[in-house]
Amino acid sequence: MTTAIAATPELAAEADARFGAIADPVVQALAALQWAGETFGDRFAITSSMADGLLAHLASRAIPGVHVIFLDTGFHFAETIGTRDWITGVLPVTLVNVTAPQTPAEQELAHGPKLFERDPDLCCSLRKVQPLAETLSGYSAWGSGVRRDESATRAGTKLVDWDAKRGMVKVNPIAAWTQADVDGYIAEHQVPVNPLFELGYGSIGCAPCTRPVAPGEDPRAGRWAGSTKTECGLHT
Repeated sequence: MTTAIAATPELAAEADARFGAIADPVVQALAALQWAGETFGDRFAITSSMADGLLAHLASRAIPGVHVIFLDTGFHFAETIGTRDWITGVLPVTLVNVTAPQTPAEQELAHGPKLFERDPDLCCSLRKVQPLAETLSGYSAWGSGVRRDESATRAGTKLVDWDAKRGMVKVNPIAAWTQADVDGYIAEHQVPVNPLFELGYGSIGCAPCTRPVAPGEDPRAGRWAGSTKTECGLHT
């Protein structure tokens, strides 16, 4: 195993300042990812919701064989599982498929039916937040595909940040990207995209808690529609 440098808030702040000065979004993302790979070795991993293969594609260019963590909640659309298999089958990455301790059926026995409707925060905690925390405990740094333009709650996202809750560095390589940057990269590199986008979905999560969005509607409006919930808890 590669020896990794210790993760500290100071290390994250220095990297954020250095890479934040890069104007070109692709060059910036690749530089941040390459730094993460060189700094933390195989104690760095990215997460992917499998909405598309953009982050996995970028990371595989900078760090061939990079670990890609997918939270297999048991409630995903079939299209999302298919996108996972497609992406991890064509890119030089290592899939880390993470499941919750309880199956959906076991969770229903323990907490009652349709927990995702009655208490979506608890459901996300059991099937996403806690499993990710356990998985990330084996790493020093992690990367996500969070972008500033996705929502008001993500507007202040740093390129490289200190994840105080987990005590590790968090890299957000495409934090500064616009939707046009995303679309351009996907088209240029023929990156796999979840087919649900063609059916009107703007942001893709678990099937029971995600609906298509209307034209002009906020892309994340289809997540937990009808409730005040806006984040699953992974990035807050």
